[in-house]
Amino acid sequence: MKLMMLEEKATVFIDDLSSAKPVPGGGGACAAVGAFAAALGMMVANLTVGKKRYADVEEEIQENLACLDGLKKRLIALTDKDAECFEPLSRAYGMPKETEEEKAAKEQVLEKALYEASIVPIELMETILKTMECLEILGEKGSRIAVSDVGVGVLFAQAALEGASLNVFINTKLMKDRKQAEELNRKADALIREGTFYRQRIYAEVLGKIRS
Repeated sequence: MKLMMLEEKATVFIDDLSSAKPVPGGGGACAAVGAFAAALGMMVANLTVGKKRYADVEEEIQENLACLDGLKKRLIALTDKDAECFEPLSRAYGMPKETEEEKAAKEQVLEKALYEASIVPIELMETILKTMECLEILGEKGSRIAVSDVGVGVLFAQAALEGASLNVFINTKLMKDRKQAEELNRKADALIREGTFYRQRIYAEVLGKIRS
C-alpha cells in the first residue's frame, strides 16, 4: 500500500520553495516549520488524553491541544501572509527614481514596505514562542512514550524562531527610521532570548526522560 505522508498542498509548497520564484521563501518556510512544531505537540497531546495514567492532567492537556490547534492554523496562515508582504516590497524596489520627487516617493513607499515586511516575522516569532510554551507543558506532563516528539518539536520551533529573526534584521537594516528599526531589532532579540530559554529547558526535560 502506498502511503502519502505529505498532502499535495505540502508537496506543491516544497516544489515552489525549491524554484526560482520569489515566494515562498525563508519566511514562509519558517512558518511551515513552526506549524510542524505545533502539530508534533498536538500529536503528543492526542496520545495523552483519554489515558488513565494521565487522568489528573486531562483537562490541562485538552486546553493545551486546543491552543496548539489555533497556533498551528495561525502559523499556516502566516506562510501566506509572509508572501503577501513581499509583493509591495518588490514593487517598491522597482519604482522609478529619476527625479527628486520620484526618489522621495520611492523612499516613502519603501520605508513602509520594509516596516510591514518586518512586522510579519515578528508576529511569526511571537506565535512560535506561544507554541514553545505549550510544548513545555507537554514535555512535563504529556505521554512518556511520545516525549521525544516534544523534543523534536521544540528544536523545530527554535529553528523557525531564529530563522524568522533573520527576516526582521534584513529589512530593518535598510530602514531610514533607525529608531523604529532598532525597536524592532530589540523585540526580535528579546524573543530569541526567551525562545532559547524555552528550548534549553524543554530539551533538557526531554533528554532527562529518554536517557535516564
